[in-house]
Amino acid sequence: MIGISEIRAAAERIADHVVRTPTVRSPGLSAFLGVPVTAKLELLQRTGSFKARGATAKLLSLTEEERAAGVVAVSGGNHGIALAHMAAALHIKATVVMSRTAPKRSTDLVEASGASLRLTDGMAEAFALTERLRAEGLTLVHPFDDEVVIAGQGTVGLEFAEDTGAAGDAGASGHAGAAGDAGEVTDVLVSIGGGGLISGVAAAFKALRPEVRVWGVETEGATCMSEALAAGGPVTVDLSSIVTTLSAPSASPLTYDHVSALVEDVLVVPDAEAVRGVLDLAEHAKVWAEPAAGCLLPAARQVVERVGEGARLGLVVCGGNTTPADITEWTRRFGL
Repeated sequence: MIGISEIRAAAERIADHVVRTPTVRSPGLSAFLGVPVTAKLELLQRTGSFKARGATAKLLSLTEEERAAGVVAVSGGNHGIALAHMAAALHIKATVVMSRTAPKRSTDLVEASGASLRLTDGMAEAFALTERLRAEGLTLVHPFDDEVVIAGQGTVGLEFAEDTGAAGDAGASGHAGAAGDAGEVTDVLVSIGGGGLISGVAAAFKALRPEVRVWGVETEGATCMSEALAAGGPVTVDLSSIVTTLSAPSASPLTYDHVSALVEDVLVVPDAEAVRGVLDLAEHAKVWAEPAAGCLLPAARQVVERVGEGARLGLVVCGGNTTPADITEWTRRFGL
């Protein structure tokens, strides 16, 4: 299990390479959902998502031999963008494996960063090719099955917990909290792909704010964690969600252990509601998010129904790497 000491160490290691993103009250979302809402705006992170944190933490931990070998990663979009960008900044050769279903913007950004892009017919095939490349000598930077990566993602939770603490003073990461802009939270919602982000966020909150409940959110057709919880351990699932950034074929034992121990529940919402959530975030929060973040809004309604009107919600708005053309297409497809 990842502890707060590992997360604090990761925060110190990556501080000069990533953005300490804003944590802000959202009057628009509060009115929309009927309870106070505070958002952690990771879509303002370098490369447009939280993934820059874990990728940077891992790259900075590599030995000279591992750096020289070059790195490889499998990605539904954001991890690949982050790894390609941060590896280029650190002068490390990177290979990114993605499914052909990945958004064109994501593949374009990977190639623009100078990484070698390998495309496969699906995410299961992408994971398999990545393992073969690892066996050939490349250094794996896994999107979620890695303690260093999870600790890096956990810095999102570290900052969020500090910023929503009662005191609002300097916290464990050495930065002043933003209590003047952020409200108290009782329940934090985090999207799940393979579970790296929620594992780190939950570990941070349970160490610093153990009274806060952490909820996971998946989309239908990308339910590796909810199915793992039902089965008592990781299982391989069929993937059909449009939300490729959440489409991991299975959780890992590492992320499963964290979620089963630290997370209240994992909620599942349809793709159409995730896309509707993107439109609602744009209208009510004035942020341009991707469906991996849009899915939080329909799930938030479920949380309020379950815990009552005393809920004060925290939303980890994980990324914004989607185009108007993508959202327009999905809006028409789902008749929104």
